[in-house]
Order: sequence, then structure tokens, then C-alpha cells
Amino acid sequence: MRRVRYSVAMSLDGYLAGPKGEIDWITNDPEVDFVGLAAQFDTMLVGRKTYEFARAHGASVRMPGIVPYVLSRTLQETECPDATVSADAQGTVSTLKRQQGKDIWLFGGGSLFRSLLEMGLVDTIEVAILPILLGGGVPFLPERGVRTALRLVRHRLYANTGRVWLEYDVA
Repeated sequence: MRRVRYSVAMSLDGYLAGPKGEIDWITNDPEVDFVGLAAQFDTMLVGRKTYEFARAHGASVRMPGIVPYVLSRTLQETECPDATVSADAQGTVSTLKRQQGKDIWLFGGGSLFRSLLEMGLVDTIEVAILPILLGGGVPFLPERGVRTALRLVRHRLYANTGRVWLEYDVA
């Protein structure tokens, strides 16, 4: 079965973006193989906020070889010409996990992550912790009521930039 992998960058104080949505602090690290990472996926899941942020900044969620799905109860297919839209996150993700293919990249903000985690649909959490304190912004995990146990699978220190990469399986 395919895995849903939440793979994101986070500030040391737990934010995915700054108070105004800024992500300029997420810099490239020459030691990180982003092409190799992207090659592990053929499907991407994004929520409405991440999709709208990308579009507002002139970007597309489409990447070579990766089919994007926008999980939103408010956006319509006609508003997302570069992605498939679904209002049924649980049904869509469950179906995608059963299909043949590479892993599924859960990309972007914490709200969709929280929802899919609560539904038991997230298999792996991969977080690159960058050495910066933002002091506020979009949290890694918005408030929730369910405790989730994790098991450390891998870790790596990128000594030149101070970045730390952690990979956990959801227990």
C-alpha cells in the first residue's frame, strides 16, 4: 500500500510560514537532494490555503511526474485548472493509498495534515527543521485533541546549514 508522507520544512519554533505567510526563510541546502525526494512521489495532496497561496504567488502545484489533488470543501474544479479537486478528503486519500504507484506527498500547511492525521491517513512525518525562530505564523500542527505516538526512523544533520531532518513513522 502507498504511504502518505507529510514532508515539510519548519522553523525551530514550530512554524511552516511566518506571520504574513512568508516562506523566504526556507532556503535551498546544496546537500539536500530535492530532485531525488520529488522522484519518490507521483501524487501530491494540498489543501485550499496552500493552493490559494501558490496561485497568488504565480506558482502552480503541478510538478513533473506528480499529479496534484486539492482537498477542499469550498474550491470547485473550475477554480483549479492545474489540479483535481475533491471535497471528500477521507474517501479520496483512502482510494489513492490503495492504488498502485509511488508514495503520496502531503504538501503544505498544517490544517490538512491535522485532518488527515486524525483520520488515520498519515503514515510518515518528515520534517526539515531550519535554524530560525519566526516568533509566530502558520503552526506545524494547529491545535488538536488527539495524541499521536511516533517512531523515529531516520535522522540527518546538515552541518553546513544547521538544518536537521527527522523522519517518523506514525505508530
